Amino acid sequence: MAELTEVRIPASDGIHLHAMVAGPDDGPLAVLLHGFPECWYSWRRQMPALAEAGFRVVAPDQRGYNLSDKPSDVHAYRLDALTADVAAILDWAGRERAVIVGHDWGGAVAWRFAMDYPNRVERLVVMNAPHPVAFARELRHWSQRRRSWYMFYFRIPWLPEALFALSPSRTARFFFRRVAVRKAAFSDDDLRVFAAAMAQPGALRSMIHWYRAAFRYPPAQRVRPIEAPTLLIWAVDDIALGVELTRGLEKWVPNLTIHYIPDCGHWVQNEAAEEVNGALLDFLGTLGA
Repeated sequence: MAELTEVRIPASDGIHLHAMVAGPDDGPLAVLLHGFPECWYSWRRQMPALAEAGFRVVAPDQRGYNLSDKPSDVHAYRLDALTADVAAILDWAGRERAVIVGHDWGGAVAWRFAMDYPNRVERLVVMNAPHPVAFARELRHWSQRRRSWYMFYFRIPWLPEALFALSPSRTARFFFRRVAVRKAAFSDDDLRVFAAAMAQPGALRSMIHWYRAAFRYPPAQRVRPIEAPTLLIWAVDDIALGVELTRGLEKWVPNLTIHYIPDCGHWVQNEAAEEVNGALLDFLGTLGA
């Protein structure tokens, strides 16, 4: 089992990110970006596999989450600030390029980072996070709007976080066990870790600010084709994101491989850890050797 080291990384806007690091110092860098309402712990089953394959792995708590800094202003969670945090992680590690891996909101950051920092992406891996063009297209249909109801709910000031804060343990159980298809993927201990992350002062507010910022501060830059070789891992039975979101990406991601995982829900790297790890290592090939 690879040893995990805890670090704090200076990021953009003067904030600091808490992160866990594993693998050889001189290995190629892989940055793992979690989604909502998670933390670095979502990658607990991927970090050892990548480290043992020779990668230097950094899994941050993204800004606003768990033990990272939590700016109070919605503006601090605009997408260009989130991608600047990823660039700061590469700078901190002394690397010009990295493998960027993202799930859910982390996948949204990964897509945008690959567009805005193309020279810094060695390979891109996205898990159950729609490309922005596909998401905009499917949101025109009622089926995806119904799945994405929570995004609109989170625009309401203070109420969502106030309700979730009444019982972080119940909130964790709702999001992870209820949403999962393979419910055994989350032990009681796992749920306690996520609940503790949500209970950090200001965390729930900051996590939901990501959604508020997405509506208030859309990216100024246009969507551009992604140059890096890209792997899209998609759990077919995601209740929030339809499989239609994986279609019609050829123009925007010309070097794309899609790996579908049936009978699996949104938390794909937790629910199907071995299959995800195998797909990751196959795609990354000899980069870590």
